[in-house]
Amino acid sequence: QVQLVESGGGLVQPGGSLRFSCAASGFTFSSYAMSWYRQAPGQERELVATITATGGNTNYADSVKGRFTISRDNAKNTVYLQMNSLKPEDTAVYYCNTAPTTIRINGRPYWGQGTQVTVSS
Repeated sequence: QVQLVESGGGLVQPGGSLRFSCAASGFTFSSYAMSWYRQAPGQERELVATITATGGNTNYADSVKGRFTISRDNAKNTVYLQMNSLKPEDTAVYYCNTAPTTIRINGRPYWGQGTQVTVSS
């Protein structure tokens, strides 16, 4: 079955760093571009970063550009998000998924549980 398992979240002080991992299974990972999304309290889910299937191109939301780096290891079916210079406004639950459209199970979009980052002093 399709699985997207995000990990690496936690509590960090402003200016700190975290590295998220998303372990994917149940589909041909190397055939898909992948994205990281986040959802802050009371906010809509927003696109944070995208990487093409081979890792040749990346795109970032303006709010994270220069601070976050998306990467992938197709041999490990894993996509990463390195987060540096974290700010309180980065506090959110972070999710990974296929791009440009989310992976579907029986026609229904599938989301993993996400991983929480809290940036606070």
